[in-house]
Amino acid sequence: MEVKEESEVKEESEELMEVKEESEELSEVKVESEELSEVKEESEELSEVKEETEELSEVKEESEELTFLKERRAKKSFTCTQCGKSYTTKHKLEIHMRIHTGEKPFSCDQCSKTFPSTSVLKTHLTVYTKEKPHLCSVCGKSFSLLLYLHKHKKIHIGVREYMCFECEKTFTRANSLKLHQRIHTGEKPYKCSHCDKRFSQSAHLKTHEMIHTGEQPYKCSHCDKRFSQPSHMKRHERIHTGEKPYKCSQCDKRFSLLGNLKTHEMIHTGEQPYKCSHCDKRFSHSAHLKTHERIHTGEQPYMCSHCDKRFSRSADLKTHERIHTGEQPYKCSHCDKRFSHSANLKTHERIHTGEQPYKCSHCDKRFSHSAHLKTHERIHTGEKPYKCSHCDKRFSLPSYLKRHEMIHTGEKPHTCEQCGTSFSIKSRLNLHMKIHAVEKPLKRSLRSRC
Repeated sequence: MEVKEESEVKEESEELMEVKEESEELSEVKVESEELSEVKEESEELSEVKEETEELSEVKEESEELTFLKERRAKKSFTCTQCGKSYTTKHKLEIHMRIHTGEKPFSCDQCSKTFPSTSVLKTHLTVYTKEKPHLCSVCGKSFSLLLYLHKHKKIHIGVREYMCFECEKTFTRANSLKLHQRIHTGEKPYKCSHCDKRFSQSAHLKTHEMIHTGEQPYKCSHCDKRFSQPSHMKRHERIHTGEKPYKCSQCDKRFSLLGNLKTHEMIHTGEQPYKCSHCDKRFSHSAHLKTHERIHTGEQPYMCSHCDKRFSRSADLKTHERIHTGEQPYKCSHCDKRFSHSANLKTHERIHTGEQPYKCSHCDKRFSHSAHLKTHERIHTGEKPYKCSHCDKRFSLPSYLKRHEMIHTGEKPHTCEQCGTSFSIKSRLNLHMKIHAVEKPLKRSLRSRC
């Protein structure tokens, strides 16, 4: 009985020990749980502090930005009363005000042109000084202004960030896009103050108004000739310098004008995009088509200021007027002969050089002049583009047509000074004059006999 009691007491003691151990473990878990709770609270407090710090930093940045803007506004204390634009200095405002007043106090000593500021005058003077200090590192092209160089460089790097939404054409400059879009809109905001003509660009208006004013501010550095545009002066000066910057990619021929190069290259490509609306003839250049169509229409818009003679081409008028003025600006480099037209000089110099660059495509014959080749090839093609206005007869040359039409009109412009007989052709007058040349010695011999 006693053994049983002892055994029960032992078991109860062991159970009490297990309960005590479990109680201790629970206490430890509770302590750990409290510690974790404290850590969590500390972490939350740190996050709140971090957020508050970030908010304070943002407030500080905003405060600094506002201070900067206030200071910037304070600096721009000089405001234009006309348009509200602000400037940091009084001098800058004074220069700006000249836009509104139209004041141009700075004058060019080379021409009569005036400018609102010295910087604009300095830019203008580069036309005369030819100074181009800003060089492109890619192609070697030089520019008078750094701004022009930066714009040019976009060609090499392929930056064309401005796109037209009408035709998807891209541009390197925003202003170029703006001007281009006027093609689609038809906008012409610039009106001539002398006539009703309107323009899409201010530069075009300025050039046009010089027709009315007669202003020619740009003078050639080699002769006394003056021009309304610097590009025209530059082009003219190449006559004196002999500069030909444009080289054909197909052959070694060089040109002083880009337009002439483009026209020449069509000889190699055979391209003739411009077709006559009166006949099937095609041309590589729009100007050539326009000139050709005047054969059909008879239009002669250019009249001589010295006589009543009219011309279908401005170049022909210019050449003709040199008959009145006696001007012969083109001198042969081989002899002292001078010419009123550059083409005549070029043709003449081939007498010295023996050059015959124009070869017939039908035979081996060569010519020193393109017009002679053209006339010759009509023998092979049978082409007769010049039609008589009185009958259906056609001719290969305009001179043949003119001579033929005299049959219809009865015109006889060539008159003999000896007897007053008139002829339609000069060669017939020359033949007739031989009769008088024979008559004179006969009369003398008869008198001597008497």
